[in-house]
Amino acid sequence: MDVAILGCGYVGIELGRQLATREHEPIGVRRSAAGIERIEDAGFEAVRADVTDREALAAVPDVDAIVFAASSGGRGAEAARDVYVEGLQTAIEAFGEREHPPERLVYTSSTGVHGDHDGDWVDEETPLDPTTEKTAVLAEAERIALEGPEAYGFRGTVARYAGLYGPDRYRLERYLEGPVTAGYLNMVHRDDAAGAVRYLLEEDLARGEVVQVVDDEPASKWAFADWLAAECGREGPPTQTKAERLADDDLSEAGRRRILTSKRCSNDRLRELGYEFAYPTFREGYREAIESYRRRG
Repeated sequence: MDVAILGCGYVGIELGRQLATREHEPIGVRRSAAGIERIEDAGFEAVRADVTDREALAAVPDVDAIVFAASSGGRGAEAARDVYVEGLQTAIEAFGEREHPPERLVYTSSTGVHGDHDGDWVDEETPLDPTTEKTAVLAEAERIALEGPEAYGFRGTVARYAGLYGPDRYRLERYLEGPVTAGYLNMVHRDDAAGAVRYLLEEDLARGEVVQVVDDEPASKWAFADWLAAECGREGPPTQTKAERLADDDLSEAGRRRILTSKRCSNDRLRELGYEFAYPTFREGYREAIESYRRRG
């Protein structure tokens, strides 16, 4: 397959590596020179273009599939709309109107679209209830990803990511030092976030569907932090209840909503489709970071 990875960043570069290793032809698309350099360093083709600029996307050659993995860079809802809604629609139109349109699209979303479920399980059939302006934008983008390509004769898939971690994103100190607030962590290692998309493309699965990309075991934050500390030879970090954290006057409104949002995300659908995780839980996924921490003393 020829696959254009639009917004080829943390997960996209790993996806490109995996595709190239399996003799596919990935094309990473970024708007910055630094981003282009990182793609080239990873060993596959790079094209400099802004995913929100239709004319710029003309520089990307025809492909069999597009993966829309662009990020709004942690900015607010307005910036998120520019990228996830307007940018996604622009990309669908720009590729869909070509003489040789792609056969499919994969859009990478977030489990944040679920909102709060008081710790209950959620899956692809759970009605969405985004609690912030930004997650409402992501929910709208999911609809566009599923409905938009149909006008051009191809199908969309939504890969809904849990919290990403992996090289350069382990955040050990955050959990070792604490305090750690009560709640659940829904996680997926970077390699599996990329691997799941690669698998869906290679096996031609989940056209017109949403698939949650999350590992096997949502973890209690307190239990995770205690396990991590023990593995690193440290005492468990201080903990705090949600009520204690919410009493902090310095807490932002966005932070408050994150604390009040609790759910456990199921990966049953992805497992049913046959994907095998490289890191099925945090225990395997954090092993490299723990060993590195121990070597540093």
